[in-house]
Amino acid sequence: MLRRDFHYDLPESLIAQAPLPERGASRLLCLDGLPGEVADRRFDDLPSLLRSGDLLVFNDTRVIPARLLGEKDSGGRVEVLVERVTGRHHALAHVRASKSPKPGRRLILEGGALDAEVTGREGDLFSLHFRGDGTLMELLERHGRVPLPPYIERAPAGEDRQRYQTVYAREPGAVAAPTAGLHFDESMLARLRAMGVAQGFVTLHVGAGTFQPMRAERVEDHHMHPERVEVSDALCTQVAEARRRGGRVVAVGTTAVRSLEAASRGDEGLAPMRGDTELFITPGFRFRTVDAMVTNFHLPESTLLMLVCAFAGYETVMAAYRHAVAERYRFFSYGDAMWLTRGDGRWVGR
Repeated sequence: MLRRDFHYDLPESLIAQAPLPERGASRLLCLDGLPGEVADRRFDDLPSLLRSGDLLVFNDTRVIPARLLGEKDSGGRVEVLVERVTGRHHALAHVRASKSPKPGRRLILEGGALDAEVTGREGDLFSLHFRGDGTLMELLERHGRVPLPPYIERAPAGEDRQRYQTVYAREPGAVAAPTAGLHFDESMLARLRAMGVAQGFVTLHVGAGTFQPMRAERVEDHHMHPERVEVSDALCTQVAEARRRGGRVVAVGTTAVRSLEAASRGDEGLAPMRGDTELFITPGFRFRTVDAMVTNFHLPESTLLMLVCAFAGYETVMAAYRHAVAERYRFFSYGDAMWLTRGDGRWVGR
């Protein structure tokens, strides 16, 4: 497989730059695993696609205000994006500057509210030791900026603190939102509970690498960045109970899919997991746990689009994306959603 096999043409005008006034007001493109069969619906129609006994699995990660602006002690502007908080005052971060800071250099951030010393490198990430009035998490909450994706070409607004966050977010650590969940509001969750759809949670802290373009031309040569994941005993029990009652496991977002499949143990079923995952799902992958999914539209040639193609079928998904462009769906984080059931994910080369 080649990266360019997952390309599609997308007018910039279809990239959503802001959320709709209401979370559930988006459109929903429905696929049920059959090539050429798509339905244009509204997200409010989701309950009609679910049934009593199904289990919806959400990612409850919480986006932290991980973006910081400032300057180096030697002069020159710097931008820091905290990738992973590793201690009360320590983090691994992406650092953008005209010249990369060396160990021992200080970064004066957000008008002096934070002071960070570069202590080393781990691959593309810088190890930083922060000083300030409180723990690093507290400092980020007070002084950090919402880390909007690079394709949103505006500065964060006040509403982004709330809208670039799911209503059920509770475990801080992500630098990007699990965007399929942004469509759900409290009334939709209550409506689904009332009709007998169970709800469970995994935690996968989405990293900035989700927006990094794939550099390898051959898909098989790409390596995923590690992301922290937790699948609990309670969630494993919920999945087993859904299976016993004949319900489906429906993942909300690609992060929930990756969490569940990373914790799947073949014939042994789902097992608790806590650690890092680098699972890369491409066409030909054998799904063991997820039966259906809700997701947003993903970037051309991205690993997330490859996952969706693996789940519902390459030709089916690529045709659906062309349909979405023609029908002027809204794309990416603040865009519209898709409903997919598991199809033939075999890779058939062009």
